[in-house]
Amino acid sequence: MKEKLAQIDKGSFYRNLTRLAFPIALQSLMLAAVAAGDALMLGKVAQNEMTAVSLATQIQFVQNMFLAAITAAGAILGAQYWGKGDRRTLEDIFNLMLQLCGAVSLLFFLACELAPELLMRVFTHDAPLIAIGSAYLRIAGWSYLLTGVSQCYLTMMKVSDHVKPGALISSCAVVLNIILNAVFIFGLLGAPRMQARGAALATTVSRVAELALCVAVSAKASYIRPAFDRFVKLSKQLRADFTKQCLPLMGGSLCWGVGFTSYTAIMGHMGTDAAAANSIAAVIRDLICCLCNGIGSAAGIMVGNELGAGRLELGKAYGIKLKNISYVLGLVSMGLVLAVTPLVVRMVVLTEEAQSYLGGMMVIMSVYMIGRCVNTVTINGVLDGGGDTIFDMYSLIVCMWMIAIPLALIGAFVLHWSPLAVYACTCLDEVGKIPWVMLRLRKYKWVQDLTR
Repeated sequence: MKEKLAQIDKGSFYRNLTRLAFPIALQSLMLAAVAAGDALMLGKVAQNEMTAVSLATQIQFVQNMFLAAITAAGAILGAQYWGKGDRRTLEDIFNLMLQLCGAVSLLFFLACELAPELLMRVFTHDAPLIAIGSAYLRIAGWSYLLTGVSQCYLTMMKVSDHVKPGALISSCAVVLNIILNAVFIFGLLGAPRMQARGAALATTVSRVAELALCVAVSAKASYIRPAFDRFVKLSKQLRADFTKQCLPLMGGSLCWGVGFTSYTAIMGHMGTDAAAANSIAAVIRDLICCLCNGIGSAAGIMVGNELGAGRLELGKAYGIKLKNISYVLGLVSMGLVLAVTPLVVRMVVLTEEAQSYLGGMMVIMSVYMIGRCVNTVTINGVLDGGGDTIFDMYSLIVCMWMIAIPLALIGAFVLHWSPLAVYACTCLDEVGKIPWVMLRLRKYKWVQDLTR
């Protein structure tokens, strides 16, 4: 028997989804474009330069896992309190995010400045790659110091009906990054030819500009800003509520982030050709995932707004509708990966063997995209929007850490499978957990008002 759900005003639903999803997707696209620009420009310089920077940026990827968990907890509570109309609590949530993200950013900055060679050895044993990557990290580490603060500002804009200005700020920073990439990597306009170090300098300058824009725009009256007069005087109840959301998100984010970094490390130890192909495949994956990232973020905000306002049945109906949309999005993304594969394989300067690996990885990735889209929208959007944050960690522990990673390790280092077979193992987790995700959605533990 078909379940009866609250009636959705489809016009309002799709207008709201479009209003939220497309600026966030553009923001995600622009961020992914930086990695694509780095890969393409450095790929024109040398394969080693491109591969080393791809491996080095895994450090920022891990940092972003911490930042993503903190800002996601802020977004979950923020969306519900915005739906309730409680501006003061939103300012306190902003304070909490700044405290935690600032501490994380400082730790990663110090690691990149004091021990970059040690960080690079996690991903490769190749001495030239370690040298190039270490030089990159010493400069890029300064950008990691600023990232956490700007992400707090952008998150608060996203949940308080200022998603377009936030996306515009990120986009401007990315455009600046890409332009400066070309200038510093190739030595244009009289600048020194810095290659990998030029990519790091471009990233740092653009992060400075991004943070400056965030602070300037947020000075307007309608924006939520940190309440510095009570920066450390926050209610214990709010800290407890924030921690309740943040810890499972942190666990899930680290499981996913460290797991993905493990995939990169495994492929990095299978030779420079496999590592180079995997680097390009990762860039294409991130570019095509932008729309599902946008819809996933929009799903969390839309569901959270309705639940925070006390409209639980409508929030539930929104969640089911968004889950259905995620399947369509997955099939479209699958087709898009297959469509761009011939162009991508010919576009970057790779060895013949690396090109062969890249073509196979793209076909495998096309199937992976279905699971990635469904899980991003359903888990990171719908379930998280209602505070059901612990499921993501459980599913990652089982599907990634108990199945995909052990298989990839055994295949790479014990059974000596081909790089394509090992890459397929790294894609198992997203597809394999779809039935489990659907069962969790139907339990409706996420249909709850988290405000006080």
